Order: sequence, then structure tokens, then C-alpha cells
Amino acid sequence: MTKPVLTLRTLALGLGAGALALGLIPGERAPLAPPAMAQSASKSAADLDKVVGALRAISTMKADFTQTDRQGQTLRGTMTLKRPGKIRFDYGKDADFLVVSNGKSLYVIDYEVSQVERWPIGNSPLGALFDPDKDVKRYGKMVPTGNPDVLSVEVRDPKKPEFGMITLIFVKNAAAPGGLQLTHWVALDAQNNRTRVNLSNQRYGVAVADSAFTFKDPRRTARRPG
Repeated sequence: MTKPVLTLRTLALGLGAGALALGLIPGERAPLAPPAMAQSASKSAADLDKVVGALRAISTMKADFTQTDRQGQTLRGTMTLKRPGKIRFDYGKDADFLVVSNGKSLYVIDYEVSQVERWPIGNSPLGALFDPDKDVKRYGKMVPTGNPDVLSVEVRDPKKPEFGMITLIFVKNAAAPGGLQLTHWVALDAQNNRTRVNLSNQRYGVAVADSAFTFKDPRRTARRPG
């Protein structure tokens, strides 16, 4: 499989959901809002609660994904998620790279060059999927879509611009946990690299073994100079 043009870090950012900021700087007081703005803010808060509830309602999930970068290069694979904190993006048996979290750290593995990059989950852009109450609720902002059946939430942390920005798109679906189905997200990193990840064939509540979130470490099997 041809490796994406994106760097491994950008790859992880593109797949992840960044931590994003909502609300005032601590210590500041909110200005009084006109009734119409207050009503709009109330609806946005309610929609954000729905998004958080839908993400938290997912215990396990499998889905096919299609990842497209700004050059139009497309990669496909399978995403597996299990709470708390476990996720795997598998590009297939012929791929020489893998993205996986074991619940403590996020790893991006490049088997071609025997390289492994690791980030603590708390510092990774996957926080919105791992802990939506912390990341989406605190750092998310609803964006109008013009369609009552579609919810869009932006997530970014202005204090951590290296995480970039992510936009998560949900469609109302009574069969999905919380009544909302995550259909895709668009990530923009600090270098303005845009990555879109579409999900399809979502399956919820499936049996997922913890062994799905392990990986073969290429650093242990790489040939050492004689």
C-alpha cells in the first residue's frame, strides 16, 4: 500500500478529534446577551449535550472508514473503538502502518522504517472520542448546518494550536446510540493540512477483545547492525 503524503503526526491528527475550546477565559464574566442570542445559545448548549450523550453511549463500535487528504489521496480501512480509551485504525493486511490506542497511549506505527510514535491520550487529538464530557463539552462549539437532522460541532483548543481543529458531523438516527450517528469528521492541522474521514457500515455494541488494541512492535524485530 502506498503510504500517505501526510506525516505520521498529521495522520494521527487527521484521524483524531482534537481538544477544542468553548466559553470564556477563566475569570472573565460573560456579557449580557439579547433574548434571541440567549435562546440560540440555549439551543446550542442542548445540541452539544446531545452530541456528548451520543458519544458516551457508545460502548464498542466498528466502522469502515475512508480517509482523504488535501491532495485527494484516499486510504481505506476499519476503525474499532472500545471504551475507555481504546481505538484502532487498521488499513488492511498489506499496509505498513497502523494507528492504535491501548487506553493509555496513542501509537502511530510505521513498519517500513521500524518507527513508533507515542502520545499520552490526554495529549492526543482523540480526546473528543475518548472523553466527550471533558473535550467536546468543554472545547466544542456547535456550527449551524441548515438541516435539523444534521449536527456539526467544531473542537479546538486555542492554547494548543498544534492540535489543529476538527469538525465532527452527526446525523439523527434512532438506531444509533443517543439517537445520533457520527458520519464523518474533517481535521485541519496547524499547517493547514486538511484530512476528511468518512465512516460507513457502523456497528454498535459488538464484541471486541482487548487484544485488538495491541500491536507488533517493529523496533523489537528490526535487524540491528552487525
